[in-house]
Amino acid sequence: MEIPQIDRSSYLKGLLITARKDNQLNEEEISIIKKLSKSLGFSSDFFEETISHLLDNKYITDEPIKFSDEKIAKSFIEDGLRLALSDKVVTESEINWLKQTAEINNIGIDWFRKKLEDLQSKSSRIGMPDFALLSII
Repeated sequence: MEIPQIDRSSYLKGLLITARKDNQLNEEEISIIKKLSKSLGFSSDFFEETISHLLDNKYITDEPIKFSDEKIAKSFIEDGLRLALSDKVVTESEINWLKQTAEINNIGIDWFRKKLEDLQSKSSRIGMPDFALLSII
């Protein structure tokens, strides 16, 4: 699937917002965002510059993100949940923001809850599987 540039940018922005929701940025989160950033076609220089100022960047607003396609939105929500779960401490603000993003993209709360439960179960048993983004690009 060809992902429009605006959705690629929104995907990366959404991951950055998710990562800073708990006011900390750990190595696992940085690694995940870096891999997905590369898959989305962003340069490593752009990534390094963005991540170095993430926590204090007031230009990255926390508004939920609307994607052009439900498949992209579901992929983003799944990867956002993986990112939130990566540090083993999922905050209410991370979940609420991802839930708001699901709602603005007309993704049902039941789908969201099931995906969260599935990922929590998998992460505690075998670690995180491949990213959802890689299945659509």
